[in-house]
Amino acid sequence: MTATMKEKYERTVVPALQEAHRYGNPMQVPRITKVVVNMSVNTRVDKDALKTVGEDLARITGQRPVITKARKSISNFALREGMEIGAKVTLRGARMFEFLDRLINVALPRIRDFRGISGKAFDGRGNYTLGLREQGIFPEINPDNVKKTQGMDITIVTTAETDEEARDLLKHLGMPFAA
Repeated sequence: MTATMKEKYERTVVPALQEAHRYGNPMQVPRITKVVVNMSVNTRVDKDALKTVGEDLARITGQRPVITKARKSISNFALREGMEIGAKVTLRGARMFEFLDRLINVALPRIRDFRGISGKAFDGRGNYTLGLREQGIFPEINPDNVKKTQGMDITIVTTAETDEEARDLLKHLGMPFAA
């Protein structure tokens, strides 16, 4: 039986990070607090795109998405305040660890010519954002039913105070960073 991502974190990652960064208390070790998956669409071109994106996001994450709306109007993009522009899901707890496990071990290796993800996408406060070009890398999505490939952003929010701590945390969890 394979260990889940949470068990791996508690059994191997916490002791390894505690030794590497000289944390005196296991509660000082950075942990992942949430994962936010976001997909945006152009509703001017396709009226059913938002519904399709919501269904795909629900299938991928196992949780019903929230529709996101534009906060302000931007005339160059023909965007009006309050327009529905995408969908997002915030994962925490068991669903978060299960999603990360599937992302790292199943979805990312399915990317064509995959050589690892960028190690430069940290925000300076220990959070990591990963952009994917298509939703078809997830096994829950049937490629025959995809009318238009849709990208997504995955943000991993951690309690790490620096990018180095967050990189070590994600590396120990198995995130395949490029060399």
